[in-house]
Amino acid sequence: MDKTNEESNAKVCEYLTFRLDQEEYGIDILKVQEIRGYEPPTRIANAPPFIKGVVNLRGTIVPIVDMRLKFNCANANYDAFTVVIILNLHQRIVGIVVDSVSDVMGLVPEQMRAAPDIESIINSDAIIGLGSLSDRMLILLDIEKLMSDADMGLVADV
Repeated sequence: MDKTNEESNAKVCEYLTFRLDQEEYGIDILKVQEIRGYEPPTRIANAPPFIKGVVNLRGTIVPIVDMRLKFNCANANYDAFTVVIILNLHQRIVGIVVDSVSDVMGLVPEQMRAAPDIESIINSDAIIGLGSLSDRMLILLDIEKLMSDADMGLVADV
């Protein structure tokens, strides 16, 4: 059997990759509805600082989470590269603000490793593992688990 046939038989998972500060993350491409430029949302009183507010997306009110603030990144500047990834999670639409979107990366199981067991600002259940492709290292997130954390309260855990 030739190499291309073997690769096509392996289960490839596709991840949308994005940057937060100096780190690169990946989320399941099937959870992504669209990618939009950043526009300042309408603030919500008493919301946690990482929830920037809400936007009206074609008649749907969408909460916007600034992942840079959620993950305690050193800087959260809004510039031409800042984007909002609109996610569809359990029939709930949520937007996340990231520094930039890189690309869609297909990873086979051999390119994924378990996440190290270390204390982190991210709930360890929300980290699927680490993906590597040549010189790139991705932190793979289970975005549904992350958004259903108690402090987020945006998506009901199913």
